[in-house]
Amino acid sequence: MTSQPPDPGVYISPAQTYAEVQRLARTVDQIDGKLDRLLEDNRQIKADQSELETRIRALELGETERQRRDETRLAALETRRWPLQTVGAVTGVAGAVTAAVALFVR
Repeated sequence: MTSQPPDPGVYISPAQTYAEVQRLARTVDQIDGKLDRLLEDNRQIKADQSELETRIRALELGETERQRRDETRLAALETRRWPLQTVGAVTGVAGAVTAAVALFVR
């Protein structure tokens, strides 16, 4: 039986190891920069979302300046409208008075 020579393995020189570590460091720096930009974008999106939620809540509750102004204007218009029930009552009374006058004049 003959024995096989031992496998010499792979030899990586210190210069190759250093070059690979340098390349990995640059890659990690690029990833770190991209993560920082993503985190900043995420903060901006959350701020925008918070602002929009505040505006939507104000609209739902009727707390905007325009809604307050419209409510005031609508209330003023409602107080000035001519109520139809009053018109009906006045017309009925006027008809009854006219009929009574016509009845007694004959």
